[in-house]
Amino acid sequence: MIRFDHGENRRGPYFEGWYLKCQKKTGESLALIPALHIDASGRRSASLQVVAGDRAWHLDVPCETFRASTDGFSVSLGKCVFSSEGMSLDVDASGLVLRGRLDFGPFTPLASDIMGPFRLFAGMECAHGVVSMSHSLTGQVLLNGDILDFDGGTGYIETDRGRSFPSAYLWTQCLWTQPQPVSLMCAVATIPLPVGRFTGCICAVCCGGREYRLATYRGASAERWSEKGAVIRQGKYRLEIDVLSAQGLPLRAPVQGRMTRTIRESLCAKVRCRFFIRDRLLFDHTDDRASFEFSCS
Repeated sequence: MIRFDHGENRRGPYFEGWYLKCQKKTGESLALIPALHIDASGRRSASLQVVAGDRAWHLDVPCETFRASTDGFSVSLGKCVFSSEGMSLDVDASGLVLRGRLDFGPFTPLASDIMGPFRLFAGMECAHGVVSMSHSLTGQVLLNGDILDFDGGTGYIETDRGRSFPSAYLWTQCLWTQPQPVSLMCAVATIPLPVGRFTGCICAVCCGGREYRLATYRGASAERWSEKGAVIRQGKYRLEIDVLSAQGLPLRAPVQGRMTRTIRESLCAKVRCRFFIRDRLLFDHTDDRASFEFSCS
């Protein structure tokens, strides 16, 4: 089980954030990223980032309004609340008015922590977690005067915590329902060690009622990875990700607890995903609503 940390006993540098993706049955998706950050001097701040269509917003929010549970998923920031029940949004800022409520169906958690034994590494600069690979959505939100109807939609939630995002990484997430429901998350990153560094990967594929996991701690390796995609191989499993198009929007990411790095994320990347078990092709799907990031600083 993922243990959440509201940071009250943390010293900087530290950050903790959540990524909530809400995908309509057809058309536009919405992503929200509430986060707490603590710099090396112990100064605390909080933020909410919003991505929709071809626009992204970053809002500084009073950190005294930040609350997060240490047991289960529950985060509040400003007038917004995110929990296992759903999310309530009330944002009125320069260039962004976002209001409404979405209700979540039952979460689909992974069988165990996606980080595996990596989470025990004392020097790990960023630890990843998956809250729900897939859950149903109902409700509507009002975004700058436009109504976004999420009835029949699908959601995904993950989390990151640590000091900094990796210096170089690839991350993608996509989910679809036809011809069968599939939810996929894949991350590849350069992991620093006290001496040297290595390339680590974590991937989860939920398909046909089963969870498939490819990870470095299970013997997986990234045969290639770049802004064009990745190939991950682990024994009889092979995951191929090809990025056909991606228009990244600027988001802020942590460096030693401060949100000073600019990364680019696409919420509507066109990505082809193929998953093989030996020579059997489990699926070959091209998704034009994939989330995708690639950064090499």
